[in-house]
Formats: sequence, C-alpha cells, structure tokens
Amino acid sequence: MYLQGAHLTSWTPAGGEERLFLSRTAEFRAGVALRGGVPVIFPQFSGLGPLPKHGFARVSAWEFAGTDTCTACVAAKFLLRDSAATRALWPHAFLAELTVMLGGPWLEIALAVTNTGPGAFDFTAALHTYLRVAEARATVVEGLGGVRYRDEAAGGDTERVQPEPALTLDGEVDRLYLNAPRTVVVREPERQVESVTTGFPDLVVWNPWAERGAALRDLEPEGYRRMVCVEAAAAGTPVPLAPDGGWCGSQRLTAG
Repeated sequence: MYLQGAHLTSWTPAGGEERLFLSRTAEFRAGVALRGGVPVIFPQFSGLGPLPKHGFARVSAWEFAGTDTCTACVAAKFLLRDSAATRALWPHAFLAELTVMLGGPWLEIALAVTNTGPGAFDFTAALHTYLRVAEARATVVEGLGGVRYRDEAAGGDTERVQPEPALTLDGEVDRLYLNAPRTVVVREPERQVESVTTGFPDLVVWNPWAERGAALRDLEPEGYRRMVCVEAAAAGTPVPLAPDGGWCGSQRLTAG
C-alpha cells in the first residue's frame, strides 16, 4: 500500500502468485497516479464532470488508520478528509474511508463516503482494479451477457447490449456496464478470478490494446497483453448524499 492514493499495488493470494498488474514504468512521484494496482477513483469517474480525470483521491495523501484482525482475515484502513486543496477543486466536506481486507484466497476493498458538510452533494467513484493475466488474448470476462453498456472506445454516446455470454479480449475495450451483475469471472486457460461487487451498481472493463497502450508513457511495452481492468463503479448515475449521509461499495476478488 502507498499512502498517496491509498493505492494497493500487489496481491498474492495464499499459496498463489501475483494477481494485480503494476506497470514496470509506473511513475512513483507526487501528484501522479500509479499505472496499475487498484487506483481509488473519487469524487469523479473519468471525465464525467469538471474535475481532473478520475478526481483527486488517487493522487491525494491518505492517512493510515490502523489494522484489525479476525479469525480468517486482516484489514487495514485509510482515511481521506477534505482539505483546502480538495475544496479548491470540489467545494464539499467529506470523509472517505478505504478498507483493504485479506483472507486466504481473497482480497476485498471497501470504499465508504460520508458527507460531513452542511450541503448535499453527489459523486461518482470506482475501484480501478488492474488484474494481471498471462495473455489478454486468451482471457475472457464471463457474466456480462445481455447487459447494457456504454462503449467509451466508440465515444460513449450510445448504449448497446452485449449479446455474447463472455467478453473476449481481442482489441481495445472500454465499456461501462450499467446495472451490472454483482458477480463476473475473469477466466484464463489455467486460472480465474471471481469479482463480486456490493454497493457499486456498474462495472467497467478496460484494456487499451496495442495502439492506445503504446501512447501511455507509463505503461510498459506490450503491457496491455498482461492486464485487464475490471472495475467496480458507480458512474452511470451520480450517487447523491445529503448532509450526514453515507454510502459504501466494495469489490471482493477470489483467486482460483
């Protein structure tokens, strides 16, 4: 974990191998988001608003709030509060809490947001999870057949429905699935990761593929072949929060 962005960059399940992708050319410096791991997107997803792309949480300094243990897991908590810097971009008081839990073959990340100010606000958010795969061309995402999505790679202006039961990665993919199923499976020939979301109504699947990947200076050469983003998101419709109101969403990944 890095305090900048409360950014998780590595997850090796018990007895297994690394399951998160982190670019070898990621830039580790202040104010720059890391390419890989699990960037925390808040209070704006992508360019859906006036803020810098994906908001400010992923490049802000979070506070480590300690760890807890239970019979089968360990958890670490991180906090982000509004500051003069955040209010200059987004004039609202808030508390964001990120809890990272580990237990044997699974990892769970929960994002909670509380409105601590006198006025209502709304936001969009996501856990921009980069999963490591052996070969993107041999990877499919199961469970999204029949689901509506916005094709951001085609401009995002129209909604479509995925007819296939499994999404094959054979080119650029940038889809925002609306009201997506809670459970999807990222399947490779010899292993899989199950993603189960709670509270996040949407799901994003992203891979820049060769041309766009080559234009990302912090993505290693051919890096697109070793990753697929499966992101828990609340992006299709902003989440409204009244004063003292709260919201929470989570993503649990189970390696198999």
